[in-house]
Amino acid sequence: MLVYPEIDPVIFTIGFVKIRWYGLMYVIGFVLAWWLARRRCHRDDSPVDPTQVDDLIFYAMLGVIVGGRVGYCLVYGWDQLISDPLYLFKITEGGMSFHGGLVGVMTAMWLYGRSLGKTIWHITDFVAPLVPLGLGFGRIGNFINGELWGKPTDVPWGVLYRGQVLHPSQIYEALLEGLLLFVLLWWYSSRPRPYMAVSGAFLFLYGLFRFFVEFYRVPDEDLGYLALSWVTMGQILSAPMILAGGIMVVMAYRSHRAKEAAA
Repeated sequence: MLVYPEIDPVIFTIGFVKIRWYGLMYVIGFVLAWWLARRRCHRDDSPVDPTQVDDLIFYAMLGVIVGGRVGYCLVYGWDQLISDPLYLFKITEGGMSFHGGLVGVMTAMWLYGRSLGKTIWHITDFVAPLVPLGLGFGRIGNFINGELWGKPTDVPWGVLYRGQVLHPSQIYEALLEGLLLFVLLWWYSSRPRPYMAVSGAFLFLYGLFRFFVEFYRVPDEDLGYLALSWVTMGQILSAPMILAGGIMVVMAYRSHRAKEAAA
């Protein structure tokens, strides 16, 4: 059994500005994405050149922050939003949704791709391998904040938190959705793949990992289990990702084979 170290979520304060670990994790994620993009943009199949990487990451940041916050408020914080519409802008009070952030990023990549004369899948195939490390650091931020805990457990790596030994589901997600997903996507995209295949692989693998970890996470208190005494909102939102990602990969390879046959 491990003991939760009770880390102060605020690193330090400058006047009325509080620098939080959770915010720092986002900064680290974006910096890593920028660095990885700078490495990949020199490839022949890159849809962006080195001068366009900064704009790409800026669009992605807007998509993550706006989409993540709006998605959280609509799905998980609806009651707070109805009682206080300004809750949407109270990011320091917590609440970011991955699925909302995904929609936000895809919208941003579609808009940015249009400005370059590229399709959304050209851009997302490039961006997908850059994302997982940021997701992993975000989950570490959840662990530091002492939120999104797993269910009670007796496994040796369970974490004692406020009198209960719990699954550190944030760390599970950091390892699966962060580290493992990054390794798999970086390897898979290390050489040219059929158009849309990398994007599909990201959706399929993330959805699969998230669906699995939800069995160990405590469902959101205001939602609980939504069906069969085990289905959570996270699983309902992840299931379409698994299906869509699998279909996209199959379509990508079928289209690629058809073009090769025609050639």
